[in-house]
Amino acid sequence: MSALLDAGNLKMPKFQSPLITCEQLHSILADNNTLVLDASIPPIGSQPLPDAKWPDVCIKGAIRCDINGVFSDHNNNSPHTMLSAKAFELAARAIGVNNDSVIVAYDDLGLFSAARVWWMFKAMGHKNVYVLNGGLPQWLKLQLPTARADDSTQLQQGNFIAKRQTQLFCDKDQVLKAIDDNAVTILDARSAERYSGMAAEPRAGVRKGHIPGSVNLPYSNLLDNGLFKSNSEVSQLLLTHASKDKQLVMSCGSGVTACILALAAEISGFESVSVYDGSWSEWGSDHNLPIA
Repeated sequence: MSALLDAGNLKMPKFQSPLITCEQLHSILADNNTLVLDASIPPIGSQPLPDAKWPDVCIKGAIRCDINGVFSDHNNNSPHTMLSAKAFELAARAIGVNNDSVIVAYDDLGLFSAARVWWMFKAMGHKNVYVLNGGLPQWLKLQLPTARADDSTQLQQGNFIAKRQTQLFCDKDQVLKAIDDNAVTILDARSAERYSGMAAEPRAGVRKGHIPGSVNLPYSNLLDNGLFKSNSEVSQLLLTHASKDKQLVMSCGSGVTACILALAAEISGFESVSVYDGSWSEWGSDHNLPIA
């Protein structure tokens, strides 16, 4: 128990699984240190309304976590690139994150972009961060408390201290080396059509295909109507594609749905997992990198 006496963001996790139910969130919603983050973003290729920034309805008390804007490094050509530790710390404090916050991320599609917020906070050393299984659709289905979304509210400054865990993200040079490393399996979360190169990439200037040697596991295969499949089903899917004695590198289009694979891996007991931050938007744009 002595490990609990470290800094606030290193306290023992509140829940055993990083994936929690709507009922579990509802049970802690009134706690002062519970912070619910709406991580909703439109999928690439969708056509949101020009002024649409956030769903009209949110979980009661939720705060917008702007993945496309505030929580991406816009000095990098790839979308959704992680911020530096200092920049992330400032962005997290600005939305009220404290070292003792219990963070629950969700999105309006069930499970799409919320896992990215979970992984980012993990990568910055925060232990008490979770993903809401089923997201807003499941919350609405259960008729749990909601409010009208409003991201203009003045928020109290948080005291979060970022402690970057460098092993949780990797770059293109590390992935290039991993191609010939038998101890590493690269998993691609994109659809089978995009992985095979049969479908055009939604981003301009990005080649079709996949990282040589990578294995396709579409993130949608892990879901059933926006809810994660059972732990046993998820574990079986992962073990069909990878072994627990290997390091896993998760990739996708821009580093968002790769985090769903990372979530599945943690639930399934895989211990060595990293997310390729640039993912295919970077790899497919760089003509110096090989493709299959």
